[in-house]
Amino acid sequence: MTNKILVVDDEDAIRLLLKTALEKNGYQVSEAENGKIALGYLQHHHVDLMIIDMIMPEKEGVETIREIRKTNTKIKIIAVSGGGILGPDAYLMLAGTLGADTTMSKPIALKDMLRQISSLLQHTN
Repeated sequence: MTNKILVVDDEDAIRLLLKTALEKNGYQVSEAENGKIALGYLQHHHVDLMIIDMIMPEKEGVETIREIRKTNTKIKIIAVSGGGILGPDAYLMLAGTLGADTTMSKPIALKDMLRQISSLLQHTN
């Protein structure tokens, strides 16, 4: 069974990069440009793992993770951040506190991302 991943990031280039790399590695990938769209997607679709940017318009990653964890503890979550006012560490620490399974700073090293995804999904299958 192919694992389903939802990439949530407001930057088109990052979504495309991740989608392309993940599909080459056998994953089925969907995209959302913010947390609001991602939460709507989850109401009608199953995903095994989400990659969520912390800083986005409409609904940020922190709010999105909090809402997902209220109703779903099974979806694996990788929180990513490139900074913002507080710098990436503060956002990523908060994401971990709210229920992200792991965190990564941008720019994302694809090898590390693929290793994290593989590790997280092994624990669900």
